[in-house]
Amino acid sequence: MSQEVRSHAPCSPYSQSQLCLVISPLLVKLVSFPRQLELSQSVRQSEVLGGKMAQSAAQLDPESFSCSLCLDLLKDPVTISCGHSYCRKCLQHHWDAEEEKRVYSCPQCKRTFTARPVLEKNTMLAARVETLEKTGLQAAPADHCYAGAGDVACDVCTGRKLKALKSCLLCQASYCDSHLQPHRDTAPLERHKLVEPSQQLQENICPRHDEVMKMFCRTDQKIISYVCSVDEHHGHQTVPAAAERTERQRELEETRQKIQWKIQHTEEDLKVLQKEVESINGSADKAVKDSEDIFTQMIRQLERRCSEVQQQVRSTQGAAVSRVKEFQKKLEQELMELKRGDAELEKISHTLDHSQFLHSFYSLPALSPSPDSSSLEVHPLRYFEDVAAAVTKLRDEIQQVLMETQTNTSWTVCNVDVLLPEPEPRSRDDFLRYSPLITLDPNTVNKHLFLSEENRRVTRMEEVQPYCDHPDRFTVWQQVLSRESLNGRCYWEVERRGRVEVAVAYRNISRAGRSEEIAFGSNDKSWSLYCSSGGYKFHHNNIRTDVSGPQSSRVGVYLDHRAGLLSFYSVSGTMELLHRVQTSFTQPLHVGLYVYLNSSAELMKVGLKSSERL
Repeated sequence: MSQEVRSHAPCSPYSQSQLCLVISPLLVKLVSFPRQLELSQSVRQSEVLGGKMAQSAAQLDPESFSCSLCLDLLKDPVTISCGHSYCRKCLQHHWDAEEEKRVYSCPQCKRTFTARPVLEKNTMLAARVETLEKTGLQAAPADHCYAGAGDVACDVCTGRKLKALKSCLLCQASYCDSHLQPHRDTAPLERHKLVEPSQQLQENICPRHDEVMKMFCRTDQKIISYVCSVDEHHGHQTVPAAAERTERQRELEETRQKIQWKIQHTEEDLKVLQKEVESINGSADKAVKDSEDIFTQMIRQLERRCSEVQQQVRSTQGAAVSRVKEFQKKLEQELMELKRGDAELEKISHTLDHSQFLHSFYSLPALSPSPDSSSLEVHPLRYFEDVAAAVTKLRDEIQQVLMETQTNTSWTVCNVDVLLPEPEPRSRDDFLRYSPLITLDPNTVNKHLFLSEENRRVTRMEEVQPYCDHPDRFTVWQQVLSRESLNGRCYWEVERRGRVEVAVAYRNISRAGRSEEIAFGSNDKSWSLYCSSGGYKFHHNNIRTDVSGPQSSRVGVYLDHRAGLLSFYSVSGTMELLHRVQTSFTQPLHVGLYVYLNSSAELMKVGLKSSERL
């Protein structure tokens, strides 16, 4: 079909873009003729009304009275022996720059003078310039109006070309303000696509078919012409370039939104880190002051120890602040890179030329995935307060504890911890790095639960088990706590059979009585995930929340005690997040299990680590 159309097309030595380039100057003259006629009539009227002043002003050529250095009308004009004239200050500044060479030159003809010429005012030029200013005439167009190196020149201008104001994608030409007028006033040209001046217009023309490339081949990831789409790209997935631009623009905006979200959270983290620095400094300053006040009450024997404690505090303070500031600097660098990337994406998003946009878009490096920005929060930590307490004790027991002072105070100072975010584990191997050995506490297990597998497996029994009475035992509800308490980061997995509740709870949760508030999830001291073949439910403080997720016999639990993060996962080859809690834990936590009839649960040995992590 396309070949038949081409065979009937009239034979012409010009392409469509070349015709537009040839016709546009003619249209400029046709459109500008009425304006020129009107202007000439206006000039004749002004000559009659203005008299001799207008006649004399019309004979003046403003360009002849412009300084070639500042491109403005001459101010305090001076003329050198070669005949060229300049503003006095402009020429003086030019020669000041040549002072070291001891050779002075004319900026235009480059004639040199071994001695710096004495500048005398050109009274005749000054009078003419004054006349120009009185008549309201301006200097000739400044050089910055003309196209220079790196500028896009008007394709219609002859001689010295002006800078282009717009480029036409259809004409494949660039126009200055005057030559752009036909595209504003002529109906056929008003439909042409105008963009910012571009020197890459030729990149929009298919080199094989001399046709504007308005199609995009998704198969080959390149801009093509319509003829290409039915020729060598036949059978490929092709769409209009505008449609591809729209889709990629949407993708670009989504990427920008992710970056802006990251910027926002990074800025928030920087604010939190700044508060952390202030808290550390304030606490350190108070500790130094308190220690100094106490040590002044001691005898001379302790003066040396007072100095040592102060040095330890300051040393630890510097190390702590240094860690925070190092992380601060890292976030600031990351923020700068994000903003730079966002500015680059914004610049690309405003490109009107589809070809340039797509070329720039597919040249972008892939946005590297970054872990979710952890939310920083300054906790009311005690940094150096214990130093004063240790020194007070030392004052009261000078003779007995004098030898122990260094150990006590040094440990107290060095025990300062600084809140810095760590990335949350993203794979099961990462989670397993935080897996400690957890066992169930026989003193807490309900008498209808049977412990086995070295106190890691619990099974619901109808018969009462022969456990001794203990104040920590759950007397009514079929649940049990772990022997070990959990601090820091911990991960464990529970293999279940039947209906089970996987929970964490404070040690001081109630043990006796039939109150519903004693069960896991029915109070503010425990968090519980109910697991059954029918699905999942999360319980806390007697509030139940339905949880959706894939069914699995194994549940993974991740705890970041300091960050207040508790997450439950369905584990079956891969890990799928079921539910996440963000809160503040005020006490160490223990693993809890509630087992229903005909059910069992076991704490699995996975990624076994030292119990020092607990």
